[in-house]
Amino acid sequence: MIHSTRGTRGMAVAPHALAAQSALDVLREGGNALEAMIAAGATITVAYPHMNSIGGDSFWLIHTPRRAPQGIDACGAAARAASIAWYAARGVTSTIPHRGAMAANTVAGAVSGWGAAFTLSRKWGGRLPVKRLLADAIHYAEHGIPVSASQSATTAAKRGELEAQPGFREAFLPGDAVPSAGSVFRQPRLAATLARLARAGLDDFYRGRLAGAIARDLAATGSPLAPGDFERHRARLVAPLALGHSLGTVYNLPPPTQGVVSLLILGILDALGAGSTGPTSADYVHLAVEAAKRAFGVRDRCVTDPAYMTVKAQDLLAPERIRELAAGVERGRALPWSAGQPPADTVWMGVVDGAGRAVSMIQSLYHEYGSGVVLEETGITWQNRGCSFSLDPGALNSLKPGRKPFHTLNPALAVLRDGRTLVYGTMGGDGQPQTQSAVFTRIAVFGMDPQQAVNAPRWLLGRTWGETSDSLKLESRFSTGVVADLARRGHVMEVLGEYDAAMGHAGAIVRHANGVLEGGADPRSDGAVAAY
Repeated sequence: MIHSTRGTRGMAVAPHALAAQSALDVLREGGNALEAMIAAGATITVAYPHMNSIGGDSFWLIHTPRRAPQGIDACGAAARAASIAWYAARGVTSTIPHRGAMAANTVAGAVSGWGAAFTLSRKWGGRLPVKRLLADAIHYAEHGIPVSASQSATTAAKRGELEAQPGFREAFLPGDAVPSAGSVFRQPRLAATLARLARAGLDDFYRGRLAGAIARDLAATGSPLAPGDFERHRARLVAPLALGHSLGTVYNLPPPTQGVVSLLILGILDALGAGSTGPTSADYVHLAVEAAKRAFGVRDRCVTDPAYMTVKAQDLLAPERIRELAAGVERGRALPWSAGQPPADTVWMGVVDGAGRAVSMIQSLYHEYGSGVVLEETGITWQNRGCSFSLDPGALNSLKPGRKPFHTLNPALAVLRDGRTLVYGTMGGDGQPQTQSAVFTRIAVFGMDPQQAVNAPRWLLGRTWGETSDSLKLESRFSTGVVADLARRGHVMEVLGEYDAAMGHAGAIVRHANGVLEGGADPRSDGAVAAY
């Protein structure tokens, strides 16, 4: 059995070991959890370039003991030029393309999230400069990383739709070949860009010389983004959503994220008494899947850019609403389902420092390699988050200039009545709230340690990384009896591998009341827990 990693002075978990180690090094130098997370966030953009980039977005959930949590919304809005009419004038009237310059239609907010976190870190007494926090990322970009099997396989699988995109072949197909796992992969232009941010400051990405270079390169590809879009962008401090659970309070981010979905699933499971089932039983999986269906239904009716919502997200978590959703769950029958969101590539990471300050952060390009557009001067891979906008003016997530896109991203954190603090999360589109429900309930409700909870066989309703069907997918470590029982209830299922990457890359850290830290990293990823 793989055991949880334990420590007392600091801990980080990430889906790539180099990112966790970057965070730990910062903690060892006296840095706090926010500074450590900035370092991890920078390193993982280099080490896992198919999953995230400084050309993407991020969301942060931050907790200091005995204080209310805070959130950072580092999501970029659609370009001011990006309108339904703009796309129609270019012959696009049904769906925004998933790849290319037309998909690169939103500002990348990730670096602004680093900046907002850096400012908050100073209030915690942080002293490390940006240059130090980006040092590992700069080194790995300049001198190279060992290519992960995940990067190699993803590049091979998606080469056909990506290699024609501006800059992709030069950046990610050295020698016109897919880099093999274990080979050394360098990103010299990205190294120079990160070094520029270290010298000039993170705001240079939006209002400096670097912003000018980014805007020029995007314009050259045909993207609607312009300098003014970057100048207007700011990361925002937001109040997290809170779910009152029988074991404590669970937090997540408000819209445009689907954090409310993750909290609704946990609230419904709590109302249904899911703790009376077993952590790998058919009853448990059925209740979790049916709770997800109800929560996704709320999402698809209500959740978008909060400026356009007609209901407050926190109101969706009212106890009476949750009881009503729970009452609709049939324990012996599955509700039909065919309404998933597109798959997504993302990284989730957690850090807890010796003072108990905790950070849950998620960073993404959306699809694998995002839009596929790699900017010529800066080497930045640009996200395609804006392809989730609808070109139907009556749709919930209809494209409008300056509007924020709906985000599957949502980092999670819980403060339990027994004195434990839990940070947890995962990548993977529709899989994010479902895997969060598995990790939370297995730790908080069923008493598993973090590594056991992350290791345990998982399920997925709908779509995630590498999967586009809407079936209920189960890892093959579930017993044949469980599979047969779920089939009798009407679930349409596929059985995947024992530790299938389609289930996403989860992680978790628990800080116990006595200060002991305990963490688990996903064996489905290249990740690790780093602690001291």
